Amino acid sequence: MLAIFLLAVNKILKRILDIASDLVAGESMVEEQNNSLFKKYEIKPLPYRLDALEPYISKDILDVHYNGHHKGYVNTVNKLVDRFESVVKGDATSYDIQGIVRGIVFNLNGHKLHSLYWNNMAEEGKRGKPGGMIADLIEKQYKSLDRFKQVLFETANSLPGTGWTTLNYDVENGNLQIMTYENHFMNQIAELPIVLILDEFEHAYYLQYKNKRADYVDAWWNLINWDDVENRLQNAINRSKL
Repeated sequence: MLAIFLLAVNKILKRILDIASDLVAGESMVEEQNNSLFKKYEIKPLPYRLDALEPYISKDILDVHYNGHHKGYVNTVNKLVDRFESVVKGDATSYDIQGIVRGIVFNLNGHKLHSLYWNNMAEEGKRGKPGGMIADLIEKQYKSLDRFKQVLFETANSLPGTGWTTLNYDVENGNLQIMTYENHFMNQIAELPIVLILDEFEHAYYLQYKNKRADYVDAWWNLINWDDVENRLQNAINRSKL
């Protein structure tokens, strides 16, 4: 009995020490952030459980995609921001500024685009159908939802290599423009907010769909959070009025 009691006490003490260590680390991080010129990026929790997108996207894929790839982009961009800050402060004596900035662009866009992608999908019961302004614009510019879906899928399946397929709102003329981004940053056009986004990097689907990317694109359509799409469109329209 005494051995069991001592074991329980040791576990409690270890837990207390772990909590204290986390607190100290957190305080050190806050102090470091306060002394930094550039703030660090943080990854937000997923808006649903890891298994919430099944059967269309498996729990295993979502786990690797979010906890592996997305967090990797955030960790890397923060390291590069630190490196960039050392250049700004004059602390770095040898550096490749082009490599640092290019790395920031790649990893930061990886973080930003994935954040859009997660919120653009929803668990069952929260997906719905296109309505409001997004439905009106699709009907106006693409003649029907079926035709819009057909052109979107054709575009997505034509993407060479890896990247993203997006639906952007052009604040200049009100067009809903279907676009593709190669990698994380090639082909992007300024001032075109994204309202709908599809990740076509292999890590988004290969564990489940292997080389059948078209099947993944077809499955993704069932996960779209149309309320989120509508909110992004309205925000973009409001921005165009400024």
